[in-house]
Amino acid sequence: MSHSRLARISLLLAAIGLNAAPAIVGMAPVHAAEEKKAPEAPKDAVRPEIFKLIDPAQIKPLLDAKNFTEVQTRIDQSAAMPNITPYEDFVLNQMRVQLGQASGNHEMTVKGLQAMIESGRLKPEDKLRFIDAVAGIYYSNLKDYDNAIKWFERYGTESGDKNKQRQFIVRSYFLKNDFAAAKTEALKDIEAAKAAGTAPSKDTLNLLGNVGIKTKDTVLYLQAVEELTRYYPTEDYWNDLLNRTRGKKTYNNRLDLDMDRIKSVVAPSKMETEDYVDQAQLAVLGGFFTEAKTAMDKAYPGAIPAGKDKKELDSIRASANKGAADDAKNIESGIAAAQKSKDGVGLVNLGYIFVTMGQGDKGIDLMKQGIAKGVAKNPDDAKLRLGYAMIIAGKKDEGVEVLKPLATGTDPRADLARYWIMYATGPKIAPAEAK
Repeated sequence: MSHSRLARISLLLAAIGLNAAPAIVGMAPVHAAEEKKAPEAPKDAVRPEIFKLIDPAQIKPLLDAKNFTEVQTRIDQSAAMPNITPYEDFVLNQMRVQLGQASGNHEMTVKGLQAMIESGRLKPEDKLRFIDAVAGIYYSNLKDYDNAIKWFERYGTESGDKNKQRQFIVRSYFLKNDFAAAKTEALKDIEAAKAAGTAPSKDTLNLLGNVGIKTKDTVLYLQAVEELTRYYPTEDYWNDLLNRTRGKKTYNNRLDLDMDRIKSVVAPSKMETEDYVDQAQLAVLGGFFTEAKTAMDKAYPGAIPAGKDKKELDSIRASANKGAADDAKNIESGIAAAQKSKDGVGLVNLGYIFVTMGQGDKGIDLMKQGIAKGVAKNPDDAKLRLGYAMIIAGKKDEGVEVLKPLATGTDPRADLARYWIMYATGPKIAPAEAK
């Protein structure tokens, strides 16, 4: 919410004719046929003695000259007149709004606006605009978030549009450090957006993440980052999401290579040299030499520079290059042996190697055979790898169906399954939210 609300108040006053000079008692036109009758004062008029004090022709130069004390004195003298009429009170509150705006006295501005709102003299549409302005001043200028909430909610009630200023109600709870309420309201809005088939507001998701930071609730923060990544994917969000997933208490290091694989796909610009080396080293240990060679080539496109780790890095590269060359020549010969094994893990791994070599159909078929045969240790890991292998190979819909049963619960595989599904399906954002 910007400070432009105050600037707009003068436009609101002008739009409803409140910058014009008020009518004066005794100056209404009298028809010739009624000359003998005493003229009646207009219904809405101020007395000459008050008009003399608040004549816009005099007030404007005083405001321009920043002679705010004199303007205040004139308003006070007018207000002290006996038997102030409702219209005179309305005009004086208009003057208070103008003075408050010119002098930066937000308390005066907001009190004047409130009095005008309660006067019953505003058209419904103008009343709503003034209610909105009051809420904005409390929020932006006075930092009085309790009153901001009250007036934003009043705007929603009287306008029938409870969504227009909803984000500022939730922000107000956050800014007044009522993090429990901010969390509750933000989650309510997120679920409502999903139920309506639209994307939750990016501001709301960011606010939820900030609540997680303020309250040191890492689970809540990760939830917010996951939703941001789902609906507004960027490499920064993906990188944060994956890094924090590694830090979860439920995370298991056996999935490190799986994490490197998804990061290299969803956030390639965030892959550091060390990330590619880690992927290459783990791939060599797992027998995925073509994958390891690709990772090392990305880590060091040229010669590995001299340094304390040069020997180890040269060894990883040598193993990757040799293994990749052997796979290119001899991988076919390994199929029969893997098919004879009682455990299907060999077929699953062999199939993934074919996928890394660009032979997706063949690799996926072998992985399916391995899973059908049965994998003794962590069988769902094999299903996870089959699912994302399909996605990598361009069979996204089929891969998503494989991953869906794995994508629930607190198991670390569930996180990876969800993330691959998010990547494969892309953000589901309604047109209004896609801007």
